[in-house]
Amino acid sequence: MAARRRIAVAGLSVAVAGVAVLGFAAPAQAHDVVVASTPAQGETLTALPEAFSLTMNETLVVSEGTEANFGIRITDAAGLFYGDGCLSFVDATMSTGAYLGAPGTYTVVWQFVSSDGHIVSSSGSGYSPISFTWQPAADAVATVGSATAPVCGVTEVGTATPSPDPTMSTQETPAETPSPSATAATEPSDADASTSSTLLWIGGAGLAVVAAVVVTLLLVRPKKLVDTERDDTERDDTEA
Repeated sequence: MAARRRIAVAGLSVAVAGVAVLGFAAPAQAHDVVVASTPAQGETLTALPEAFSLTMNETLVVSEGTEANFGIRITDAAGLFYGDGCLSFVDATMSTGAYLGAPGTYTVVWQFVSSDGHIVSSSGSGYSPISFTWQPAADAVATVGSATAPVCGVTEVGTATPSPDPTMSTQETPAETPSPSATAATEPSDADASTSSTLLWIGGAGLAVVAAVVVTLLLVRPKKLVDTERDDTERDDTEA
């Protein structure tokens, strides 16, 4: 049954003494070897894999006291570290979370304990660090690199916040909503409309009365003038 364990890695202890042990112990072909890796040497990644991993030809045996001799570390061209420092083990594969920053060249260094008890690393004979290129999509979110090596359970992986593009602003200026007081000042109330209608009706009736009086005066006045002239004529005839 596949054994799976997640451990904290204190560091990649690839010391000169350790390399010397490799040289004077059993023949090189007796050590376990790396048969596959993600990413592969010289590969160009355009999307992050599920994890960065190495697979050996034998099942990995991780025991108490040897945990610090397993490790995978990723750095960019500036020497910044990426990841949380934690490892997972499944049969012959060890892996760590996949985190990267800005596009560019990255390097993976690694080491593990062979089934014969010896340390095998990317700086050992016949191996070299894995170099690969990171070319993500323009909208990919970058991870913030660290100047110090990550420690599992201590290091927190942070992401960079993309800067907003000022030329792509979609914010619209909200339309101004008239205040209730402004609306009340500009729109007449029902009472005002009723008062205006009443005044117009009274004004119209007054004009009609005035017109009737004028017409009456015009009709009556000529008759009085005719009667007066007739009386004057009759008086003159009598006196004569």
